[in-house]
Amino acid sequence: PIDQFLINLAAKQPTPGGGAAAAIGASIGSAAASMAAAYTQRKKDKESGAAAKADDLIATLDVAPLLQAADDDASAYADLQRTWKESDMPAEEKAAIEARALSIPTNLLETCHSQILSIHGFLPHCNTNITSDAKVGIHQLAGAARAAYQTVLVNSPPEEEKMRLSKLLKEIRDLEDEILS
Repeated sequence: PIDQFLINLAAKQPTPGGGAAAAIGASIGSAAASMAAAYTQRKKDKESGAAAKADDLIATLDVAPLLQAADDDASAYADLQRTWKESDMPAEEKAAIEARALSIPTNLLETCHSQILSIHGFLPHCNTNITSDAKVGIHQLAGAARAAYQTVLVNSPPEEEKMRLSKLLKEIRDLEDEILS
């Protein structure tokens, strides 16, 4: 339940933390856009082909992996804490744990970017009475992408990875600016 997640997030404890919060935010954005697509199923939407585009969007906006990312982030952080405490941990194990801790928010940011592009492409076909909810999905996913990037930075990615992810964030920001104007 979301209320227990929020209580845990607010508590003075290591997990859940920012990475899990980013993943939950992304799942909310994905769900909001899915709802907009679900409402694009009227007779005229079916006749125009918009309903088929809505079905395609719904198929790409699966919230389950985003929710799993919240749990994965908490697990990865717990493992990362072990690397700080266990001085005799083999270097290969430590490197694998650090790589996993970096991969989770990186994958989340990439997923947010991909879903935002899909939602943006759907906007011209969306039921105009609910387009605002699709845009809420974009904004929520954009915020989650930025939050995931903060978690990426904590995990000390290589400079070229920071640059690659920064480009994705710029694309997201440009799309947000477009729908806000």
